[in-house]
Amino acid sequence: MTIALDPHHRRPHIPAVVHSAPRPLRRPQLSPREIEVLLSWLRCDSKNTVAAELYLSIGTVNTHLARIRAKYSQVGRSAPTKASLVARAVQDGLISLDEL
Repeated sequence: MTIALDPHHRRPHIPAVVHSAPRPLRRPQLSPREIEVLLSWLRCDSKNTVAAELYLSIGTVNTHLARIRAKYSQVGRSAPTKASLVARAVQDGLISLDEL
């Protein structure tokens, strides 16, 4: 940042910082089943456990998670890791930290 001297007052002129309002988060359109799989997976450590609890194959769990990640990427909020999916779910009000 460059500071210029005001020629009339001999004080430094510091440009004002423009603060814009935060942009609202774009939320992906997750299906009820995708939300169910996501929340179940966030609450436990194993995709195998999710599969057993929801009567799905592990491949179906992986497919749901891949689609969820793709939908987040499509709205500009990539979530390549489990931690980033936790953050997105909290930001979107799908789960609270107390529920984890």
